[in-house]
This record gives sequence, C-alpha cells and structure tokens, in this order.
Amino acid sequence: MKAKWKAYLFWILGVEAVGMLSGFLTRKGSELYSQTIAKPPLSPPSIVFPIVWGILFLLMGIGAARIYLSPASAERSMSLRIFLVQLGFNFFWSIIFFNFQRFGLAFGWLLILWGLILWMIFSFRKVDPLAALLQIPYFLWVTFAAYLNFGVWMLNRS
Repeated sequence: MKAKWKAYLFWILGVEAVGMLSGFLTRKGSELYSQTIAKPPLSPPSIVFPIVWGILFLLMGIGAARIYLSPASAERSMSLRIFLVQLGFNFFWSIIFFNFQRFGLAFGWLLILWGLILWMIFSFRKVDPLAALLQIPYFLWVTFAAYLNFGVWMLNRS
C-alpha cells in the first residue's frame, strides 16, 4: 500500500511541478498578456487559470499514477509515453503563447495538444477506464482554451 501512495505522490507532484515551472517561466508574459491583449468573449478572469490548472494537473497526476500502477503491458507503456509527450506539449504551449505571443503558432500547437489528449484518453481507457475519465475535464478545458487562443489570435493580428 505504501508503494502505491509513493507512486501517486511522485506523479501528482511531478505533474504539478511541470505546471508550476511553466507558470513561473511565463509570469511576465502572462502579466503583459493580461494588460495589453484583446480577449474574446467568455474570457475568464486571470485568477481562474491557476486554480483550474492546479486541479487539472492533479487529475492528470492521479490518472498517470493509476496507469503506472497497472500491470505491465504494451498498452501501459504506450499510455505513459503519450502522457509524457502531451505534458511536454502542454508545457511549451504557455511559453509560445504568453512569452513569445505567437498566437497563431500557439493555436496550431494547441490543436496538436488537443489531439494528443484525445489519444491519451483512448489509450488510458484500454488500461484503466477511471484514469481515462479523469482526463475528460482536461480535454474540455483545452477545448475551451482553443476557443480563447483562436479568439486572441484573431483579435490581435497585426
């Protein structure tokens, strides 16, 4: 039982650390974005984003831990690889969007991330259906983020 908690702790803290590092590296770009960039309708207040992402990273970590703790198989290994690739795409999207303010590139990057998340959910489902279900809020939020990203891109073209 202790080994299970260690695995959950490792995955949750690891995923949260990726999110915190991304937030730290993009803090100045986020401030500039908040002050100067035109935003589409339905854009939430800035305070919403760290709260939502903290919860989503928690759910991602729990899902990844469940996959990691599943019996060894080719599906499990593939699921963990997809998870790590999508996590990397998630990390770099913030830098592209906030720091470089390359909104068109960020939108394309986000579409790839969206596809990776969908692939991850289907892959997780083969190994642990609950782990897959835990990723649905993430998928829905990234879908909403795609709307926001596209709106920002369209409103701020120059």
